[in-house]
Amino acid sequence: MTDLPTHILIVEDEADIRRFVRLTLETEGHTVHEAATLQRGLIEAGTRRPDLVVLDLGLPDGDGVDLIRDLRTWSAMPIIVLSARSAEASKIAALDAGADDYLVKPFGSGELMARVRAQLRRSQRTSGAEATPVIQFGPITVDLARRTVERRTQSNGEGDGSETLHLTPIEYKLLTYLASQPDRVITHAQLLKAVWGPGHAEDTHYVRVHMANLRKKVEDNASMPRHLRTEAGIGYRFVP
Repeated sequence: MTDLPTHILIVEDEADIRRFVRLTLETEGHTVHEAATLQRGLIEAGTRRPDLVVLDLGLPDGDGVDLIRDLRTWSAMPIIVLSARSAEASKIAALDAGADDYLVKPFGSGELMARVRAQLRRSQRTSGAEATPVIQFGPITVDLARRTVERRTQSNGEGDGSETLHLTPIEYKLLTYLASQPDRVITHAQLLKAVWGPGHAEDTHYVRVHMANLRKKVEDNASMPRHLRTEAGIGYRFVP
C-alpha cells in the first residue's frame, strides 16, 4: 500500500475481469472507479483524475489505444494496459500511443500489483523531482546538471571512491532518457525519436548496438543486465 490514498480507474468491459482487478486493488487499500466503455472511461478519467488507469484495449465502443491518445493530450497519469492481444504490434501500438506498461491476459494478481506499485512509485518520483536531479542505481550516479556519470568504487582500506564513466553523447542520451522514466516500457520507436530524431524510425539496429555498449559500461554483468532490461521485440525498460 502507498502512503497516500490512491485512486485507480479500471476501464474494462468484461465484468468478471473488472471485478477481479477491483478486488485485487482494494486489497492493497486503493480506491477504485470503474468504466465499461471507452466513452465512460474518458468521462471518469476527466472527472476523477485518478492516479493510475488500468485499461483494456478491446472496448465495445472503440479501441483503447484511442483512449490512451486522448488521455495523453492532457495528462501524464500512468496507464497499464490489460489485453488479450499478445502480438508485438498491438503492444507497440499501445506503448507508442503513451501507455506505460502492458500485461497480457490471463495474468495473476501478484504480477498486476507489482506493475501497479512500480508505476505509482515512478509517478511519485516524477512529481517530487528536485530542480537539480541526480539519478542513482546500483553503484552508478548520474548528475543531470553536471552531465556526469560516475561509478562508486572501493579503495583498499581507504573507504569508497568513484570513477567517471566516459559515455558517448548517444550513450548518455539513451541512459538519461530511460532512467528518467523508470519502470516504464520504452519502445524502439520512442528511443529512436528521442535520441536520433524523427528520421530514424526504422533504424532499430542503432539502438541495439549502442545499448550493448552502454550496458558494458554501467552494468555489473552486461549479458545479464539488472537495470537496462530488454522487452523482447518491443524496446527497453529501466529498473532502478
